[in-house]
Amino acid sequence: MSDHPIVGGYLLPGLPHPLLAADQNAGWGRLRRAFEQVREDIRQSGADLILMYSTMWPSVIGHQIQADPEPVWTHVDELFHDLGAIPYHFKMDSDFAEQFHLACKNRGLATRTVSYKGFPIDTGSVVCLKLTNPDNFLPAVICSSNVYADRAETVVLGKAAVEALKQSGKKAVAVVVGTLSNRLHQTWIDPAEDHIHSLKDQEWNQKILAFLEAGRLEDVAQLSRQIHAEARVHKVVNFKSFWWLSAVMGAHNLYQGTVYGYEPVYGTGSAVIGLKRAAHAAQDLEFDEESPDVYRGDRNVLAPSLEARGEFDSQLQVGPALGEED
Repeated sequence: MSDHPIVGGYLLPGLPHPLLAADQNAGWGRLRRAFEQVREDIRQSGADLILMYSTMWPSVIGHQIQADPEPVWTHVDELFHDLGAIPYHFKMDSDFAEQFHLACKNRGLATRTVSYKGFPIDTGSVVCLKLTNPDNFLPAVICSSNVYADRAETVVLGKAAVEALKQSGKKAVAVVVGTLSNRLHQTWIDPAEDHIHSLKDQEWNQKILAFLEAGRLEDVAQLSRQIHAEARVHKVVNFKSFWWLSAVMGAHNLYQGTVYGYEPVYGTGSAVIGLKRAAHAAQDLEFDEESPDVYRGDRNVLAPSLEARGEFDSQLQVGPALGEED
């Protein structure tokens, strides 16, 4: 496992409050300090780049990959513009972005690179890079989250990233930008009174935190649909990101997890979590889904064809129908 190109993985929240308003709420300040711990971890990781998958950068047709070598702009969050502007000047690994794009294409995925002045980098990516890589110590590559991608497509996207890293000879830290629960307060609140939106959100957040702290990444990935159904997370791509992170890091539970911080940010469950490889796996659950290597299109798993359904129904006809005689 020592030759794996991913040297660490992180889940980082992307709302701007820890960056722009850390002094307005004690929890937001604690998250700011948690980001600073991750910053030091990344500096000591031996990584050559930061590979980001942002749930706050949605795409509709395939995935997009940021390839502008030096994006410069001033960003204002569309929801929390009252917190102020975020000027940025980032450094991107445009060569690796092209390699990643080619690896995706070779595996049947629809991707494209984007590189033009003023391209709207999402709030989450801006916030996470400003807090963990403020001096551009490492170049980054940002990938969007396709809102329609199923598990197979997302897993293949992660495998394409690993393939590109191996071909390039580079090592990376993998960063997922997103929250756990993501229901926002719908009315203005006093920052000092921020809290998780609902008890149900809080309960599911705590379960996920316990799994990840125990290093059970693949279990969370396998349970993501159930978590989404139970918690009714509005933004389905949040838990889709665990499919990607598992595919990038390795689909198993051989991890040591660290919860650097967990706080409400305007109702959302915002956690700063790190994962590193461990010598022994956490308790396994039964992994019941395949691990595809090439994307071959959506599988009609929720609504089988009439032909398939008829064949399935016929197999259930083990005796005469009601009203028929033997």
